[in-house]
Amino acid sequence: MSDRRYSKDHEYVALDGNVATLGISDYAQSQLGDIVFIELPDVGRKVAKGKEIAVIESVKAASEVYSPVGGEVVEVNPQLGETPALVNEDPLGRGWLVKLRVSDPGECDSLMDEPAYSEFLKTL
Repeated sequence: MSDRRYSKDHEYVALDGNVATLGISDYAQSQLGDIVFIELPDVGRKVAKGKEIAVIESVKAASEVYSPVGGEVVEVNPQLGETPALVNEDPLGRGWLVKLRVSDPGECDSLMDEPAYSEFLKTL
């Protein structure tokens, strides 16, 4: 069973203590198609819940990624600069986007767990 939580915008959060790994779901990467560029925030940037944290460009379109939780960026995925397609290949693993030091871990409680997200996808 995964400890990932999902937003309705198809971002995920995997919380480990007060650090959250953020990325996009497998559904989101499949909708985007082949990802060719990812604009990530600077380490140290503070981001509020629901605000843009990254931009993903695919052969189809550019799409904003919104942070499901608020906090401070403590790390960005260094591999995505050279290999943005990692998000297509392994969105829940090596294709993570950023790590945040979460300001309020309770914000994760409003996100969907894996079974709820699976049910949500059936409505789309």
